[in-house]
Amino acid sequence: MKGIEYLRKKLNKHIDRVNLRYKQYDMKYQDADVGITIPPELRIRYKAVLGWCAKAVDSLADRLVFREFENDNFEINEIFNMNSPDIFFDSAVLSALISSCCFVYISKGEGDIPRLQVIEGSNATGIIDPITGLLNEGYAVLERDDKGNPSLEAHFVKGKTDYYKDGKFKNSIKNKVEYPLLVPIIHRPDAVRPFGRSRITRAGMYYQRYAKRTLERADITAEFYSFPQKYVTGISQDAEPLETWKATISSMLQFTKDEEGESPKLGQFTTPSMSPFTEQLKTAAAGFAGETGLTLDDLGFVSDNPSSVEAIKASHENLRLAGRKAQRSLSSGFLNVGYLSACLRDDYPYLRSQFYLTQAKWEPLFEADVSTLTLVGDGILKLNQAIPGYADSGTIRDLTGIKGAGE
Repeated sequence: MKGIEYLRKKLNKHIDRVNLRYKQYDMKYQDADVGITIPPELRIRYKAVLGWCAKAVDSLADRLVFREFENDNFEINEIFNMNSPDIFFDSAVLSALISSCCFVYISKGEGDIPRLQVIEGSNATGIIDPITGLLNEGYAVLERDDKGNPSLEAHFVKGKTDYYKDGKFKNSIKNKVEYPLLVPIIHRPDAVRPFGRSRITRAGMYYQRYAKRTLERADITAEFYSFPQKYVTGISQDAEPLETWKATISSMLQFTKDEEGESPKLGQFTTPSMSPFTEQLKTAAAGFAGETGLTLDDLGFVSDNPSSVEAIKASHENLRLAGRKAQRSLSSGFLNVGYLSACLRDDYPYLRSQFYLTQAKWEPLFEADVSTLTLVGDGILKLNQAIPGYADSGTIRDLTGIKGAGE
């Protein structure tokens, strides 16, 4: 066992990375000013705000809708249904996509139903078992004071949870669960990063930063585009200085000849074009879309011809694959939550292998339209004609998301 001091240091090591992703998602991160032509005092007036990173997360999170557990031999659906599932699952999915993982804190609630609380990755960490995806030891900050310092902490180990108030041991609550009551919900784990990978990648942050710089330059250039710079040559040295604001907004200016009969000559500098900025912004959008599996339509570059549902599915093939991968990795975490919750509810140390028949079911990533329903109906009819009883109402619901009248 590593101990709580080791876990505190581990959390402090990764907290900046997680907070960076949350700032990017909340559109509050201030990028470093780069550039050699625009003065800082002018650039700060035209700070750009862009929500592409938030769009990358929400476009996937909004499609990941958890339905229920199938073959629920231990009645874990009841536990989730008593813990506001509409809020719980959406909160866990969104937090996992932003920070690569979140944690579910399990505790005894009112009656026999355990209480489930989602804790973001900046407030919890642990030592993970790469085989089961459960923790061998966990640590979470349950409350922070006004200055952001931990005021209530929890140390999770096998058979008990220790609580610390203002850094000092407060009390301990024992249980009969074989694992710590802190479960990671991980997005895209692998052997190198067992705690997963964030949906907000470094490449995605670069393309957003590049687009923000382009918008700032375009905004400043637009001022000169709206009011082109003008000049006057040949004015006598004895003439009164020309008021620049009056010269800018006046529809007509009057100039008289000097004693030698010479008159001033008016001119205007070439107006800068806005086209290069539009092309730059579209280049950044194309790079970001390729990185996240989105399309230019998703980022505000609307095409002339509206797409059908099938065309949208085809253009979002990478997003669909990312969604299926996220479903597989998140399902394991939710099943682990149900497993430990059932152990705590029944006060009995079940084996993890006893839950192998229980499977997580998700709604389809893309909602079915009339055309899809027609195609699915024809396909199911032909399959059942070839192999009677091959596809049932459950198969149709998995394909379309529509619940039958008899279910």
